[in-house]
Amino acid sequence: MTIEAYCMKCKEKQHMQNPVQGTTKNGKPITKGTCPVCGSTICRIGAAK
Repeated sequence: MTIEAYCMKCKEKQHMQNPVQGTTKNGKPITKGTCPVCGSTICRIGAAK
């Protein structure tokens, strides 16, 4: 399963490496991972499909 998220440093969508699912402070689902190009943290709000 590959998850795409927008990287703020690269300014384009990237495939997330090492995705980890969690929740925000207000209880919404979020998926966090790392950008394969620059190594920064990228997030995708919403449940992973």
